[in-house]
Amino acid sequence: MTNTPLLKVTDLSKWFPLKAGSFAGKAGGKLRAVHDVSFELAAGRTLGLVGESGCGKSTTGRLVLRLIEPTTGSVQLDGEDITKLHGAQLKAVRRRMQIVFQDPLGSLNPRLSIGRIIAEPLVVHNLPRSEREDRIAELLKEVELPPDTVKRFPHEFSGGQRQRIAIARAIALRPEVVIADEPVSALDASIQAQILTLLKHLQDTYGMAYLFISHDLAVVRHLCHDVAVMYLGEIVESGSVDQVYNDPRHPYTKALLAAIPRAEPDADDVEPLGGQLPNAADPPAGCSFASRCEQVMERCRNEAPPMYELGDGHCARCWLNDSTADTSG
Repeated sequence: MTNTPLLKVTDLSKWFPLKAGSFAGKAGGKLRAVHDVSFELAAGRTLGLVGESGCGKSTTGRLVLRLIEPTTGSVQLDGEDITKLHGAQLKAVRRRMQIVFQDPLGSLNPRLSIGRIIAEPLVVHNLPRSEREDRIAELLKEVELPPDTVKRFPHEFSGGQRQRIAIARAIALRPEVVIADEPVSALDASIQAQILTLLKHLQDTYGMAYLFISHDLAVVRHLCHDVAVMYLGEIVESGSVDQVYNDPRHPYTKALLAAIPRAEPDADDVEPLGGQLPNAADPPAGCSFASRCEQVMERCRNEAPPMYELGDGHCARCWLNDSTADTSG
């Protein structure tokens, strides 16, 4: 990523305390949800954050917005660390950063009309009453919904229409950064394509930056400029979409790409990944992927690999990229 970053996340981590009988099996244990995550996002670009369920993608999105407080690390918006802000300063930042959730029905208050739902951020951030009606009408037009939508309620709409409403609410204040947390995973394929086209059009129109969270690598390739692959709370590979998809340098990335459905599978494709994520309450001492990796070496079990710079912003956290190492196993 060569553009000046609008959003810069550095060494972001989150540990959740556990109660007796949970993952740790005893009180006082901790679950490692996100570990030393770093990335940059420039205005007008989309970074795809991908990985299996439970890898920490959604938690990362909420940490960036400070819907969850980080344990350590920083989140900078235009060079200002928002993890240190409170009160009116934090409220001002939240005007510039918004989120679209996976479940549009669950994120829309069923007791409010669509007009009141879209108006919520306008009211919270003190947009003059005289301007709200025109802004709501403009937003509905942008997401391709009819004007009479304002009088209706969430249960009267399809899943795709509800997601359009959620997007209208998210962009009501013209934010600079939008966190899109699995925004199309609950939709049919044809509706997914429509929502993705809408998101791309809005980005082209307003120059918004998207952090697009998804487990669907085919969708990420269609929409995103850059991609970061997460495993057990860590980013294990990142780079441009072309770099990561055409030359994956981490075994986990290769396994995820192998799982993308193909009409005519290649005989040389890597076998789809099996097994389960390790226990985040007791993370491995070495490489977090060692227990599922077919290319595992003894070093992998005992030493955590660094993030190797592979050129032009392409990075991978794997000992196989150490040109000085013995990779014979």
